[in-house]
Amino acid sequence: MENTLNGRKALITGGAGGIGAASARALAARGAKVVIADVDAAAAEALADEVGGTTWAVDLLDVDSLATLSLDCDILVNNAGIQRISSIEDFEPADFRRLVTLMLEAPFLLIRAALPHMYANNFGRIINLSSVHGIRASPFKSAYVSAKHGLEGLSKVTALEGGEHGVTSNCINPGYVRTPLVESQIADQAKVHGIPESEVLAKVMLTESAVKRLVEPEEVASLVAWLASDHAGMVTGASYTMDGGWSAR
Repeated sequence: MENTLNGRKALITGGAGGIGAASARALAARGAKVVIADVDAAAAEALADEVGGTTWAVDLLDVDSLATLSLDCDILVNNAGIQRISSIEDFEPADFRRLVTLMLEAPFLLIRAALPHMYANNFGRIINLSSVHGIRASPFKSAYVSAKHGLEGLSKVTALEGGEHGVTSNCINPGYVRTPLVESQIADQAKVHGIPESEVLAKVMLTESAVKRLVEPEEVASLVAWLASDHAGMVTGASYTMDGGWSAR
């Protein structure tokens, strides 16, 4: 594989598993030095050993500590995320704030911390793992949909401000990806829709997709790697769907 990212440093949040881990492997395979940021320090260390990277044990919900942060990465992948399935009237306000903090406020603070280094070097790649729910809504996901819609706006503003400094900012919008985050939703989805867990994939998760399967983490990671490369220098302010046709409806 061509080492197109030699000399680049990449920071991946939620990097110890799922899309984050696949992205760490893809970026490292192309020559980047990866920093795996995750609340699960042991899992991050294991992956760092595998790919020759380093780790940052961090709780991104501790936004006060992020406010004074300075980052020296060339590639920032905002990937960390959580989910909560509930109707609006039953949604706990604390849970709503937690999701928005992790998936919107924390990316803002990390972008803010990374831009000075990127601007100084006239190069930067900010890749925000959004979702089809950044451009489409689903019931019972008020916090997640709100956070992802906000991330789309943040990404576009970053693109407009960063363009003259060699910094691009883009979103990736997958449908349901084969990750622990998705698998953990099945029981909650079954409960709110009143169906057996065995029917959730067909009757809830894949109903809008023309391609009736989950997205694989490695498929998303391949797009992360391309957006991080020099070949994507004119791609900014964009949202790349990888949803099996969901958003074509």
